[in-house]
Amino acid sequence: MALTQDVHLDIRGLGKSFGATRALDDVSVEVRSGSVHSFVGENGAGKSTLGKIVAGVFPPDQGQLVLRGTPVSFHSPRAALERGIALVAQEVALVPQLTVAQNVFLGVEPQRGGFIDRGRLLEQTERLAQDAGFDLRPNALVGRLSIAEQQQVEILRALGRDAELIVLDEPSAALSAKEVEHLHEIVRGLARRGHTVILVSHFLNEVLELADTVTVLRDGKVVQTNPAASETEASLIAAMLGRAAGRAYPDKRPPAPGTAVVLSVSDVHAPGVAGVSLEVRAGEIVGLAGLVGAGRTELARAIYGAAPATSAGMAAGVTTLPGSPSGSLRAGVAMIPESRKDDGLLLQRPVRENVSLTTLPIFDRLGFVRRGMEAEEVGSALTKVSGTPRLEAPASALSGGNQQKLMFARALLAKPNVLIADEPTRGVDVGAKRDLYRLLVEIAAQGVGVLLISNEIEEILGLSHRVVVMRLGSVTAEFEGAEMTEENILAAAFGTAPAAAA
Repeated sequence: MALTQDVHLDIRGLGKSFGATRALDDVSVEVRSGSVHSFVGENGAGKSTLGKIVAGVFPPDQGQLVLRGTPVSFHSPRAALERGIALVAQEVALVPQLTVAQNVFLGVEPQRGGFIDRGRLLEQTERLAQDAGFDLRPNALVGRLSIAEQQQVEILRALGRDAELIVLDEPSAALSAKEVEHLHEIVRGLARRGHTVILVSHFLNEVLELADTVTVLRDGKVVQTNPAASETEASLIAAMLGRAAGRAYPDKRPPAPGTAVVLSVSDVHAPGVAGVSLEVRAGEIVGLAGLVGAGRTELARAIYGAAPATSAGMAAGVTTLPGSPSGSLRAGVAMIPESRKDDGLLLQRPVRENVSLTTLPIFDRLGFVRRGMEAEEVGSALTKVSGTPRLEAPASALSGGNQQKLMFARALLAKPNVLIADEPTRGVDVGAKRDLYRLLVEIAAQGVGVLLISNEIEEILGLSHRVVVMRLGSVTAEFEGAEMTEENILAAAFGTAPAAAA
C-alpha cells in the first residue's frame, strides 16, 4: 500500500499504570493516514492498552495524543468516536438482547419524525453486511450468534460509523479461514479508501500480510517501529521476546498402550450436535478440528453439562456424567470455555476468587471459606501455571495470557481426570502460547485425558496424539500417526474427503 506523508495520529510519550503495574512507559509512535499500522508484542507488553487509550477506553497517565495536528483527550469511547476513532475490541461488547441491526447502529439509529426508522435501519445494516461479505441477518438476536458472528457485528458497528481511524484488537481471533479472508479484504479496502487502521494482532502472518508499519512493544516500551516489508515472523518474535524463539511445541509424550479410557461419549445429540461418539484415554490429547460452526463447542458444552443433550451414554471413566457442570466436576471433568469473558472469569473479582470459584467446597468450614487454606492452594496452582502471584488483583487488570492462566489454574485445582480445553490459546501471544502448550502437554503427562478444540490446525497437529474432525454437527473423520496432516483435516472439514474410521 502506498502511504501518504500525513500523520493521522501522533502518540507522544504515553504512560499508563494499573496499580503497581506499569502497562505503558514513554510510548511514542506516529501513525500515518491511510496506512495499516500494527502493534505487536507478548501478552502484557501493552499493545492492547495502547490501542484502548487511542480509542478512549482508558485515559493515559501521562503523554499526549495529537489527532491530525490537534491535541485531543478522550474520556470515553464515545468521545473518541465523535472524533472519528472506533474500536473493535478483542472481547465482544454487544447487547445480546438486541438484534444485529440495533447493535450495529446503537446510539446513531436513523430517525424519522423523532422515532427510529426501522426500515432504514434494516436496509443500512443489510447493505453494510453485504459490502463486508458477512452472512448476517439484521433481525437476528446477537445473543444467539456464535462468537465469530458476534465479532463480525463488532466490525460492522465500526464500519457503520464511518470512522476514519479504526482500532482492531485481535479481530480475527474467532473467525474461520474464509471469514479471515473477508476481514483482510475489509482492512485493505478501508486503507484504499483513505481510512487508517491500527491492527493489534497475535497472528504475525496476518500482520505481515496486512500492515504497512509494525511497532513492537515489550514490557510497556516501544522496542522498534519498522516497515512491515523489512520484517519476518522470526525477526518480530525475536524483538518481542528479546531473544530468538525456541520450538513452538513441546515434545509429545504418547500415552502407554492399553491405558484406560477416561472419557467416552456415545451417540450424543444436542443443539448443533448430531450423533457424535468418541473416546479419550488417560494421558492422551485428542484434537477436535473443524470449521467454525461445525459443532465442536456445542459438543464440549454438552459433555460438560452446560447445554442440554441426550446420548446413549456419557461417562468419565466408570462414572456416568450427570448432565450438569457441578456434576461433571465431581466426576473429574473440568472445562476451559471458549470465551473467558462470557463463561470463564469474574473480571472485577480478585484472582484468588476466580481460581477457587469451582472448588469452594473444599475450603468450606461451617459455611465459611478458610481464606488461609484457599490462598495457599490457589497460590500453588498459579505457581504450576506460571501465573500471577497477585492474589487480590482484579482479573480485569491482567493481560489476556495471564487471564487464561487463571482458567488453567482453576482446572488444576479441581484435580481432573479429563480436561476439555476450548480454544485455550485464543487471544494469546506467541510467548504465552508456548507456556500454555507446555501446560497442556504436562497435564496430559500426568494421566489427564485432554479434549482440545482449536481453530488453528497447526496447533491441533502440534499437540494432539489423535485428531477427530467434525462437520455439520457430526464426526466425519479421525486421524492419527502419519495420516494427521493439514490436507487431510481440511478435506474432512470441508467434506471433500471420504470419512475415515471414526
